Amino acid sequence: MTEISRNYFLRSRNGIKNFARSWLSYVILVPWCAFTVLIFLWLITASLKTNRELYSNLWGIPSTLTWENFTHAWSVAHIGTYFSNSIFIVAIAMAATILISSMGAYALARISFRGSTFILYSLIGGMGIPVQLLLVPLFMLLAKMHLVNQPLGLIVAYVAYLLPFSVFLLVGFFRTIPMEIEESAAMDGASDFTIFRKIMMPLAAPGLITALIFDFITLWNEYLLALVILGKPKNWTVSLGLYNLNVAMGSTADWVSLFAGVVIIMLPSMLLYIFLSDRIISGLTLGATK
Repeated sequence: MTEISRNYFLRSRNGIKNFARSWLSYVILVPWCAFTVLIFLWLITASLKTNRELYSNLWGIPSTLTWENFTHAWSVAHIGTYFSNSIFIVAIAMAATILISSMGAYALARISFRGSTFILYSLIGGMGIPVQLLLVPLFMLLAKMHLVNQPLGLIVAYVAYLLPFSVFLLVGFFRTIPMEIEESAAMDGASDFTIFRKIMMPLAAPGLITALIFDFITLWNEYLLALVILGKPKNWTVSLGLYNLNVAMGSTADWVSLFAGVVIIMLPSMLLYIFLSDRIISGLTLGATK
């Protein structure tokens, strides 16, 4: 076999492998995406029906749009209160997490000191610890601090829960920034805090936004920590409120209000993906390739 024939054969074989691999990906992903979209559309359709229509025609289109289901879920089922609680808790937890993790990641990525590698690996190892193993000691610690049944207690738990991933993600972004930028700023008389606040933070904005998005999605759907820490219904988050609404449906059979509550709770995450999906992908890709 000549060299030209050999190269042609290798290119053809690689092309066949790439085609088979991409074809298999489409075979798996296209039905899965179609199934997900259909379920979401059915959920919206079911939330706009009456209970009589739902029972008589499960897959049909509603004859009239019953927007009262959303009003009932928001006010009578207290989804509005749980929604406000989640916004408050998640916003403060995200702000505190980004503030702490950005400073910690900057120190681990740009400052050389003894034990920095051990600290980083410890944080990475913390990502692999199941949260179920931490529930008892976490509850006892928060009880001693008188933070059980308090939104502040859940905020503290959320910050600790998010820090390992946020620090790990941001370390990669800070390491991509050239050292010459800091050296030039230091020669111009900028302090370390000024360099961090006015130079490093804007340059690491893609990483910060990516961390914020994933932190929001994680906290908005979190259930276990909220269940253990928040005992008073007035402090419940949307995940606890939705579970309570699901239990109540066992006696009231008002399933359309349950579906309306699910749509309300899903809406923030769906809008986040719709408008910021490109930024999520580009942020993760940027941090992984540099």
